[in-house]
Amino acid sequence: MNQGQHAELMARTYLEQQGLQFVVQNQRYRFGEIDLIMRDKQSWVFVEVKYRSSTQFGGALSALSSAQISRIRKAAAQYLQTHKINAPCRFDVIAINGSDIQWLQGCF
Repeated sequence: MNQGQHAELMARTYLEQQGLQFVVQNQRYRFGEIDLIMRDKQSWVFVEVKYRSSTQFGGALSALSSAQISRIRKAAAQYLQTHKINAPCRFDVIAINGSDIQWLQGCF
């Protein structure tokens, strides 16, 4: 298991402990990927997982670019359309710096 896969497993476990329900991991489209798709009651949650072993170069949050946000939004729209989902949704980020986990809800 590489660092990215380990970080996604940490994020999934953390979110499940917070009461979210796992749906799918690494949903890929030609224009983008969603790391985790979860459910929080009636809402669909599209989660981007960012991992850095330390904060030396700005930490996990600084690794999220506007182009990446755009690709995640497109991928989420495709997922919702393909699965004919008409429900509230939000975009969360799980930022992992070493063993420290930050959960930012509805951040883009």
